[in-house]
Amino acid sequence: MDIFLITAPGLEQSLATEAREKGFKVTSVIAGGVTLRGEWPHVWRANLQLRGANRVLARIAEFRALYLSQLELNTREFNWTAILPQGAEVSVEATCVKSKIYHAGAAKERVENALSAHGYTIPEYAADAQFSIRVRIDHDIVTVSLDTSGDSLYKRGHKEAVNKAPMRETMASMFLREAGYTGKEPLYDPMCGSGTFPIEAAEIARRFDSGRARPFTFQALPNYDAAAFDDMRSPNRPAAFNTYGSDRDQGAVHMSAANAERAEVTDVASFSLAQISDIIPPCDTPGLIIANPPYGGRIGNNKPLFGLYAAFGGRLKTHFKGWRAAIVTSEPSLAKATGLPFKPAGPVVDHGGIKIRLYQTDALR
Repeated sequence: MDIFLITAPGLEQSLATEAREKGFKVTSVIAGGVTLRGEWPHVWRANLQLRGANRVLARIAEFRALYLSQLELNTREFNWTAILPQGAEVSVEATCVKSKIYHAGAAKERVENALSAHGYTIPEYAADAQFSIRVRIDHDIVTVSLDTSGDSLYKRGHKEAVNKAPMRETMASMFLREAGYTGKEPLYDPMCGSGTFPIEAAEIARRFDSGRARPFTFQALPNYDAAAFDDMRSPNRPAAFNTYGSDRDQGAVHMSAANAERAEVTDVASFSLAQISDIIPPCDTPGLIIANPPYGGRIGNNKPLFGLYAAFGGRLKTHFKGWRAAIVTSEPSLAKATGLPFKPAGPVVDHGGIKIRLYQTDALR
């Protein structure tokens, strides 16, 4: 069957590369996601191991429908009990694109009718449902998918504390990939916030599965094999290098350390208090310094930020010779204010409606 990986627009190619590296068969890359071809065990492993996917959808049915009656008939005839536990609560969402069935609300209602006919309950609030069915009608072709993840996959299961305007783990992992980070060099984030970059990097260095500490919706499906799923878990490895974070806010440092402890990476990731004007390399071996500094669309007025970016770039040029630098920002002018020799910026990525890009350098001289 087709397996669709949802990711932030702009990160599709990075996710496709990750999927190929982890042995999945990628069949297409489109706006907002990547399609794989596989079976149910591939669905389970995608949820467990792919760091850049926000959700994993299993495409369980596809057919042509020109009328609402056809839509309802086909979904009534589908063998739902082969997929979902009998009597479960199921929510439905529908979208229509350039099709004769153009009313998404009516399409949703017809699929709900079909599910109800099979004994499933449609809760008043979608968030109360154990399972979520997504129906997309595109040029009269109906694709029915089951969300196999549950909570979004950026929720790794160990971060309880977040700082202002946090970067999601799925996005951070793809920016780390774009910056060339593989776990075989030190990493330092001098504006670490809640510690997302250093913790994600520490997990990569230790070869931890991204979903190792959380449950998934597919574990409640009739075809789930717990023993087979346990066999998919990756063996851990010692980290070749450590990851580091610092912040000017003591609360952020405590927050990051607590998150690292829950993620079980305190042997790799460490955090300290430091102003940007005072940062120094945390170890003798050059590696990657990466940050998600404040930017206008994320925090507010960006005029006071030019001094911060200039101080950051100046400090890197004088104290971080041999390190590669990378920042994520929405403003090319702020990136320019660092004075760093950035290569052409990466693709535009949609971060909650804000368009951001990764700027990175070669080793600083």
